[in-house]
Amino acid sequence: MNALTVLISCPDQVGLVTNITRALAAHQLNIIAMREFVDEANKAFFTRIACKGNLEDAEKLKEKLLENLPNAAEVNLITKQEKQIAVLVTKEYHCLAEILIKNQFKTLGANVKCVIGNYESLRDFTEKLGIPYFFVDHNNKDKSEFEAEVKTIINRFEIDYLVLAKFMRILSTDFVKDFAGKIINIHHSFLPAFIGANPYRQAFERGVKIIGATAHFVTDNLDEGPIITQHTNHVDHNFGVKEMVRAGKEIEKKVLLEALELIFEDRVFVSGNKTVVFK
Repeated sequence: MNALTVLISCPDQVGLVTNITRALAAHQLNIIAMREFVDEANKAFFTRIACKGNLEDAEKLKEKLLENLPNAAEVNLITKQEKQIAVLVTKEYHCLAEILIKNQFKTLGANVKCVIGNYESLRDFTEKLGIPYFFVDHNNKDKSEFEAEVKTIINRFEIDYLVLAKFMRILSTDFVKDFAGKIINIHHSFLPAFIGANPYRQAFERGVKIIGATAHFVTDNLDEGPIITQHTNHVDHNFGVKEMVRAGKEIEKKVLLEALELIFEDRVFVSGNKTVVFK
């Protein structure tokens, strides 16, 4: 018995679940778990179905499903396989370290094919864990030249997702378009929000009581792409800048790894500038 994950998004209408399950049964697929959600405001239907069975012809199943779904339906059939990722970094190690340690012990749910950095700072750590590290200097280059070098490296591998593990460079519209829906970012998210350098010092000076982090897909609008997951921690007057930074890094790691787990397990649908996440 082989595992199969079926992802469907389409306009909502009566009888969708019946039509879908009938098609799966006709191909001798046993449903292990099924989650569905209807976005009533946009009249959109989403479902994630975990199946088991001996599927002989995936294309025929896909055609059968599409025949019984509304126009503009999207169907994705996924056999169990690990995603392939590239990680982009600058100098901060905490998110990269979490990813590479889980990769080392085969608990990431993906394979890290390479790490690309615009500083040499994280080369030794990366290579000690057997992962290729590529340095791309951003100094004395325009953005298009820098990004062209990064793309050349990425294109050496068959990459499913790019993970920005505290990669402190703003990507161009063209770069984001080339990897649309495939770039995941992590950033601090304070209430109130602080932009620019030293956000944790700004938070300390403002006396915030909550710090947080957000993992999201990257779009043309800086830090405004579809949100995958968020968390917050309470802080108080006992937190100095160092304690604030330490707490912030811990929550950034937690949020990024949670988002990656959801994505690697095919639990995230993008709908406009929002996500539907089946946990």
